[in-house]
Amino acid sequence: MAFDAYDDYEQGEQVRQWLRANAASILVGIVLGLLLIFGWQQWRAHQQRYRMAAAEQYQVLQQALQDKNDALATAATERLMKDYPDTIFATFAAAGRAEHAASAGQYAQAITALDWAEQHAGDAALKHLFELRLARLELAQGQPAAALARLDKLPAGTYAGMTQALRGDALLALKRPAEARTAYAAALAAFKPDAPERALVQMKFDDLATAGKQGS
Repeated sequence: MAFDAYDDYEQGEQVRQWLRANAASILVGIVLGLLLIFGWQQWRAHQQRYRMAAAEQYQVLQQALQDKNDALATAATERLMKDYPDTIFATFAAAGRAEHAASAGQYAQAITALDWAEQHAGDAALKHLFELRLARLELAQGQPAAALARLDKLPAGTYAGMTQALRGDALLALKRPAEARTAYAAALAAFKPDAPERALVQMKFDDLATAGKQGS
């Protein structure tokens, strides 16, 4: 029993000596750990405030659009793109600017805004959708070759119906009707029976088939 008590004493003394020798390191470790926890909490709180501010600014934009206040809508969009570029709200604001410009026939401005939205979109599916819209704008601007090149970069099967329909339009503009008809056929195969785009694509497909028979 005496030896056991002596061993316990020796072990306790070794622990105390180790603690005295490493007290500074232990204290620094504790302080650093507390700072990391505090810093993480502060960062999360900052991120939450940041997202909320972006959401509030997006609400300002939506209200301005509803009120047809173009000056305020422009200012809100620019602030979102400048101060909150990595948020979905800024991405949607830029996409909205592109849509507004396109409806006014300002295709160059629309492409600039939509290109910004595509570069800042975090979601792959959203990026691909913006690429599809960019190709549509290029085609509207009279650049079918650029539109076709952009479509070729999209992963296979991405928005298959819309992609193939737009590919058909680009090929038709490039005076490649046989390839356009193939693209329209692929679009029809990809679209669901009740897809609203289907009727227009079917009409284009049928027109090419008729033209082909007349030319033969």
